[in-house]
Amino acid sequence: MTAARTAGSTGLGNPIARTLRLGLGRIRYEVRAYFRLGDTVFFTFLFPVVMLTIFSVSFSEASFGRTADGEDITASWFYLPAMLAAGVLLSGIQNLAVDIAMEKSDGTLKRLAGSPLPVVSYFIGKIGQAFVTGALQALLLLGLGFTVFGVPLPPADRWGVFLGVFVFGVITSAVLGIALSSVPRSGKSATAVVIPIALVLQFISGVYLRFSDLPEWLQSIANVFPLAWMARGMRSVFLPDELEMLETGESWNLPGVAIALGIWLVVGIVLSRVTFRWIRKDG
Repeated sequence: MTAARTAGSTGLGNPIARTLRLGLGRIRYEVRAYFRLGDTVFFTFLFPVVMLTIFSVSFSEASFGRTADGEDITASWFYLPAMLAAGVLLSGIQNLAVDIAMEKSDGTLKRLAGSPLPVVSYFIGKIGQAFVTGALQALLLLGLGFTVFGVPLPPADRWGVFLGVFVFGVITSAVLGIALSSVPRSGKSATAVVIPIALVLQFISGVYLRFSDLPEWLQSIANVFPLAWMARGMRSVFLPDELEMLETGESWNLPGVAIALGIWLVVGIVLSRVTFRWIRKDG
């Protein structure tokens, strides 16, 4: 009986181990392929860096508030958390949605369907790519903000919140990107469909505009989507507590951030499960 139980465990373990091994190998492939595409690297990897630089330089003389000690909150300080949240969105939703839609059109998924690669390993590769590129992008943004633009380091106890928002945000964005990849009718139309969605979300979610300055009805719409909550979580890490009063409900509402991202993660998993196919049904 023990031998049978061991054999059964081994039988279950081998496919899982193989799936994970293939998934990890797929991450390496996906990351290398990502950095070979110059336009993709610019619009998903360097775009938040460029925007942070533009806003920091353009509004270098402006003040976005004051701390309790009377220190001016500079443009780079104010925009850094929003750009970190935008980077998570671009690495997950925009990049994966466009990438997978193009792979459907150019026959990549059709070839993978005939290979031994499990779908789960493919997903691990895509989500892993989002993690690697998102982490590198975050490091670049943080390095630029802290060393070039003089953004103050947040208190040590807030870095755990940053890590939680980043990890949860990347997973949620990546799964939603997989789900969104089924919307474009072809690879050629993918950028035209996905990029406007990402841009609109950034404008209404407090990335380029002060969220508290938006009309309440627009804030309510933005709060339906995950980017507004990711930006809120990032602001709670990097901005002084004096700006908490500008948030909806005058609170960072970190439990709300976790709940919103959790709901969207479940939605993304369900939609990915329902809509993703190795080969489109319409050919």
